[in-house]
Amino acid sequence: MTQDTGAPEHDSAMIDVSIIVVSYNTREMTLECLRSVVAQSPELSFEVLFVDNQSTDGSFDAVRSEFGADDRFHLIASEVNLGFARANNVLAKQARGRRLLLLNPDTVVLDHALQRLNAFADERSECGIWGGRTMKADGVTLDPRSCWADLTLHGVLFRTIGLSKLLSSSEFFNPHAYGHWQRDSVRHVGFVTGCLLLIDRTLWQKLDGFAPEFFMYGEEAELCLRAKAFGATPIITPDAAIIHYVGASARTKWQTRVKINRGEITLMRLHWSKPRAFIGRELIRFATALRMACFWAISKVRRTEKIRNQASDWKNIWNARSEWLAGYSRND
Repeated sequence: MTQDTGAPEHDSAMIDVSIIVVSYNTREMTLECLRSVVAQSPELSFEVLFVDNQSTDGSFDAVRSEFGADDRFHLIASEVNLGFARANNVLAKQARGRRLLLLNPDTVVLDHALQRLNAFADERSECGIWGGRTMKADGVTLDPRSCWADLTLHGVLFRTIGLSKLLSSSEFFNPHAYGHWQRDSVRHVGFVTGCLLLIDRTLWQKLDGFAPEFFMYGEEAELCLRAKAFGATPIITPDAAIIHYVGASARTKWQTRVKINRGEITLMRLHWSKPRAFIGRELIRFATALRMACFWAISKVRRTEKIRNQASDWKNIWNARSEWLAGYSRND
């Protein structure tokens, strides 16, 4: 790993939040994100710990050119792609704020959201982990993926047979997504996603950060499960909102699904009993095969580009099953 700028010489007692941003081929979005952090956080004492994960689009040079002279920014160019989880672990070791904020580079901070989130954490300090709302690109339409309920076997079953989508407004049949809850109220949740996750630095240190098995997807769910053993109760406030462009660094949708499957199977292996983990894994295998077959059949009747692409995606996911069925390991 190549380090570009030294850690800023702030008194760590004066830093409220260490903002960690991990970038991969999202140059313009990353610049927009960092500009919004500065513009929307005038009353927040913060530092930014930024690492570029071997981008090929000039992300690091662009960030260095615009923010390299700001002593609140600590910039690193990684010589390898560490992935999301491991890159955050590396940067967190250098953080000096009372709290760590994981912030995706494909986000835009709205209406002093980071200040609001930190103030909410001060009010509910016993929770240990805090999150907010994520909005789509228009800044108005909710994107519900700022948090989820814990993964459960019955939730995976309902998702496999399609009831979670058919009865999406029901928290019973769509438990992982909390049904139709609009993230418009303060509420304890299973886990906060890493696009906007605030955590006490002392709690992060007790947990030793993200589990080393993970590359991307599933790591924050696993982190929050372990955090609950230390008394943490992850919580969401609607008063801290950001735009999240979602999956901006992903090359294709099907590759994202492969990583999600791999993360979920790893979480099951680490935290579920062996019988439950086996059933959960097989449900994901069956769901993938079912969707591949269904979209193949539909593509023979409805020959639209969208349907052909969906059929191709599910075929690619199925063909990559040897990769995701094994989950992540510490040697990956």
